[in-house]
Amino acid sequence: MENYTSVPREFNIFPFFHKADGSPLVFGMFVVFYSLGILMNVLIITLIYVDQQLHSPMYLFLCNLSLVDMCYTTTVIPKLLHILSSGNHKMSFGQCFTQMFFFFVAAGTEDLLLFTMAYDRYVAICKPLHYHTILSKKVCVICMVAMWFFASLNSCLITVPTLKMSFCRSTTIHHFYCDAKSLTKISCAGKEIFYLVMYFVLLFFGLCPFLCSLTSYAKILQVIFRITSRGGRTKAFSTCSSHLIVIMLYYSTGASVYLLPTTRYSDILDQVFTLLYATVTPTLNPLIYSLRNKDVKRAVMRLLQLKRRSTIKNAID
Repeated sequence: MENYTSVPREFNIFPFFHKADGSPLVFGMFVVFYSLGILMNVLIITLIYVDQQLHSPMYLFLCNLSLVDMCYTTTVIPKLLHILSSGNHKMSFGQCFTQMFFFFVAAGTEDLLLFTMAYDRYVAICKPLHYHTILSKKVCVICMVAMWFFASLNSCLITVPTLKMSFCRSTTIHHFYCDAKSLTKISCAGKEIFYLVMYFVLLFFGLCPFLCSLTSYAKILQVIFRITSRGGRTKAFSTCSSHLIVIMLYYSTGASVYLLPTTRYSDILDQVFTLLYATVTPTLNPLIYSLRNKDVKRAVMRLLQLKRRSTIKNAID
């Protein structure tokens, strides 16, 4: 007799490395990734907040990116660490879809944010005299509010059809978090609407922002190649190279999850690429920006000097 349930009470989360339950190496690896990601992103936000010279649209968007990256990892890794440490793979129905909702909020916000940051670089390089007029403080705040609003709407569009799926034979999700694509593999009804919504979301929240970002950089390159001075070209490249690296890293790993053909290894590949863009990339983003951005390096030095002076003053007093 077929084991059928329309609304399961709980799911079982089994990542591809579930046989390593209790392994200090696997557990420690995720603790390091999570701790490093949170620490680096908090450092970026702190630097931008305390350093007046970083109070510009570019760094306001970078601060928002750090916040999104922390949401990404916090949505996934703490529950995964609980599973690895306790060996309890069960996740309640409510926990599953709450995790899914916030994961897609972070994903949608990052898609829109990366495009906004590309547009910011376009205005800074192609229309420098109008930069503060086009990207005023009011415009930046409206952009950030709009990004989070539309990302939440995007998440609702994905999560609601998933809630209406019926599940049969198994409630085991072969992934390290409650993944919508993995749920379709154990669903026996209701996934047609989900696929229709997902194609719409991938087109308007994935492909369109990516193409707009590429268009911005195409126009940026046209302007850069017209700069006669070598130093000017180098400075222009350095202002947008970090962001371009982040865009390519994020979209290449994210697109691989949905564009790879179904094979016997597709479950493992999905998890590997999801690990890259949901845990590794958010950890690397602040490193990429800090290592390649002179303004951030100078801000770190100013903060360290200020801290040192304060320590010396307290010691003298």
